[in-house]
Amino acid sequence: MYNLFYLIKQNPFTMAKKEFNPANNIQDLQFFGESGGVNPSISDSSTYTFLSAQTMLDTFEGNTEGCYLYSRHTTPSNMYLGEALAAMEGTQTANVAASGMGAITPTILQFCKAGDHIVSSRTIYGGTYAFLKNFTPKLNIDTTFVDITSLAAVEAAITPETKIIFCECVSNPLLEIADIKGLAAIAKKHNLQLLVDNTFSPLSISPIKLGADVVMHSLTKFINGSSDTMGGVVCGSQELIDSLRDVNDGACMLLGASMDSLRAASILKNLRTLHIRMQQHSKNALYLAQKFEADGVRAVYPGLPSHPGHELYNGMMNAKYGYGGMLTIDAGGLEKANKLMELMQERNVGYLAVSLGFYKTLFSAPGTSTSSEIPEDEQAEMGLTEGLIRFSIGLDDDIQRTYQIMHQCMKDVGVL
Repeated sequence: MYNLFYLIKQNPFTMAKKEFNPANNIQDLQFFGESGGVNPSISDSSTYTFLSAQTMLDTFEGNTEGCYLYSRHTTPSNMYLGEALAAMEGTQTANVAASGMGAITPTILQFCKAGDHIVSSRTIYGGTYAFLKNFTPKLNIDTTFVDITSLAAVEAAITPETKIIFCECVSNPLLEIADIKGLAAIAKKHNLQLLVDNTFSPLSISPIKLGADVVMHSLTKFINGSSDTMGGVVCGSQELIDSLRDVNDGACMLLGASMDSLRAASILKNLRTLHIRMQQHSKNALYLAQKFEADGVRAVYPGLPSHPGHELYNGMMNAKYGYGGMLTIDAGGLEKANKLMELMQERNVGYLAVSLGFYKTLFSAPGTSTSSEIPEDEQAEMGLTEGLIRFSIGLDDDIQRTYQIMHQCMKDVGVL
C-alpha cells in the first residue's frame, strides 16, 4: 500500500521513563537512511509514485498514513524533522513549514473562520502582530490584544466568538513570561485552544506538558542555530496536523508554505546539538545580565530575580537548559542605542542584525525593526522604549572577554 518507507525507532529502555526530557526524546529517535546510513536519506523528489491507482484515490480522500503524494503535502525528509520536533515538544506529531510565519498563520486560520475572535498577547513578534491586527480583519476575524501576564485581563477579553488564545512563552521583545498553566486552565474552562509560540525558549519550557494545545516555533532561530535557512513547525495532535495537510481544506496544504527537503535535512542535523547550544546561550546570557545589572544598566532577563516573571519561569522550566539566550537593555534613547550597536559591531561583539539563535551575538532596536509594525503609541503603552536593545547572546567561549568589550562600548557612548 505504501509508496515509500522509512524507519523510526525509539529506545524501549527509555520510552517508559516518566520524567519528560526533551533532549532525551530527540536523542532516542533513531533514523536509518538508505544502505544503512546514519543520517536519513534526503528525498529529492517533488512528487511520488503509487503502486496502485486505488492507493492514490485513497490518499486524495484523506487516507494518507504512510503515503507521500506531493511535496506541498509533505515529504519523507519533512516527516523526519517533524517527528523529531514532536518528540521534543511531547506532541503526537508535527508539520514543518517554510518559515515561522508559514507555521503560525495557517494554524490560526485552521481554527478560525469569519466572525470568530482571538485573544492574543499584546507583546508578540511584529509579524504575528501585523497578521492579527491588519490581515485577519480582512477575513472578518478580530483580535483583542491584552497584557498576557494578567490572567484576569485574558479571561475578561473572551467572548462567545473566541476560538483561541495566542501567546509566546517568552515574549518578543519585552521578555514577559506567560503563565502557561494558568492560560491553559482558562482555555479549557471556555473550550478554547491555547496556541503557544515557543521560539525564544526551546527545551527550556515544554508548553504541552503545562497544558497548551499547540506549540509553534520559528526553526530559523535557536533550533537551526546557524542563520542559513528559514523554517517553522506546528506541533500538536494527529487530528490537527491531518487537518492542516488535508487536500480539500487544510491551511498548510492550500496556502503552500512548504519546507524544502534539503532544508529539512539540514535543520534536523542541527537539532541534535540544540541542548548543548541552549545551555551555552543561557549560561552566557545570565552572566551578562548579572554584570549589566550590577553596572546599573536596566537589564531584563528571566534569570534575574528582579524580573517580574522570574519565579513563574522557575516553576515552568526544564532547569538544565537555563533561562534562554535573550536579554534586553535600555540604552536611554534611540540615538545612544544606535551608537552602542554600531560600536559593538565595529569591535566584533556581534552583528547589528535581526533574528536570533546565531553562534555570534545579534542585536537590534526592536522598536524600529522587528516590532516596528506595532504603532508607536502602543509601543509606549506596553513599555517598548526607543532605547531598548534586544540581544540574542552567542556561544562565546570567553564570555568575560565579551563582557569587558561591551562594558567599554557602553562607557564610550555614554550608556554608563
